[in-house]
Amino acid sequence: MDFAYDDDQQSIIDLAGQLLSEQSSHERQRAVELADGPRFDAALWKQLAETGLIGTALPEAYGGAGLGFIEVASVLERIGEHTAAVPYLETVVLGALPIAEFGSEAQKQAWLPKVAEGNAILTAALEEDQADPLQPTTRARRDGNGFAITGSKLPVPAAELAHRMLVPAALEGGDIAIFLVDPKAQGVAQTALRTTSGQPASLVRLDDVKVGADDVLGGPDAGRLILEWILLRATAAKCAMGLGVCEAALRMTAEYTKQRKQFDQPIAMFQAVGHRAADAFIDVQGIRLTTLQACWRVAAGVPAEREVALAKYWVAEAGQRVVAAAQHLHGGMGVDRDYPVHRFYLFAKQLELDLGGASQQLRRIGRMLAEAPLH
Repeated sequence: MDFAYDDDQQSIIDLAGQLLSEQSSHERQRAVELADGPRFDAALWKQLAETGLIGTALPEAYGGAGLGFIEVASVLERIGEHTAAVPYLETVVLGALPIAEFGSEAQKQAWLPKVAEGNAILTAALEEDQADPLQPTTRARRDGNGFAITGSKLPVPAAELAHRMLVPAALEGGDIAIFLVDPKAQGVAQTALRTTSGQPASLVRLDDVKVGADDVLGGPDAGRLILEWILLRATAAKCAMGLGVCEAALRMTAEYTKQRKQFDQPIAMFQAVGHRAADAFIDVQGIRLTTLQACWRVAAGVPAEREVALAKYWVAEAGQRVVAAAQHLHGGMGVDRDYPVHRFYLFAKQLELDLGGASQQLRRIGRMLAEAPLH
């Protein structure tokens, strides 16, 4: 494994970093958060499209750059660093990449160019209350030439912004199918949720929602494979974003402790502060190593389930230590909403639990080791 970025990848990282530094400042995010409506910076979203960052991994035939998951993960790391108010992970990882990989030509033509241009937002309704994402309780029954879907999804990120959402549902006989559903279709009801990070998400109820046969992604017999494919990449993508969150929190803490003085010397000189910061640095390095390993394996197309679970464990367990240290070392400033460090704590807490926290990842790793132990 070579974790060094090539020139093209570094150019994408630099471009994303520069754009987000200029256009996703704390003041701009605060203005978005205080405005009416969901936490969404439409102007920044348009700029991400104009610079080609949304279409980074989409095929060139549909307006993208034809690159891969490493490039997507690097953009998500920058988004995490700036806690940007854009549905990049939802649109690209949960929506566009599955359509690019498994969609029909009509589905690709309908959605991928719009995504690359910044004119469509996508998401996926992967989770349900107290249910395993790989065993959805939402049901789809045959209805003429199409299907009728009934069930609830919670939470569905960016649902109130989305033009389409991918909805896994169980079929009669135990198979799973993935459907492209219009969030405004008859029978779909949304309730906006107040999330930990402030990012938009909804409870989505589907009551006999009608979809056509051409709205099935990859065919009705490929749903389980597609769902596993999406969940693996969604989890790795959340790790990449978590890495950015933790790196930025640590960097901000280092600067603060060098400038904040007590007894006429920077508090960074105090042994207890130094030890806490050093532990956070080690944790961030662990998150970085495991996340890059997981994303590299996903991009290379080699088995990555164990590595992704390990990376998610580090983001969940070590990530919380990092942002807790950042808040504590900031003292009272750590809980002041007019100061940006609180946002990293909230983002990390939500990322900790999304798609399974530390305990769930350890159980997942344990099952994989029991089924195929290391040699």
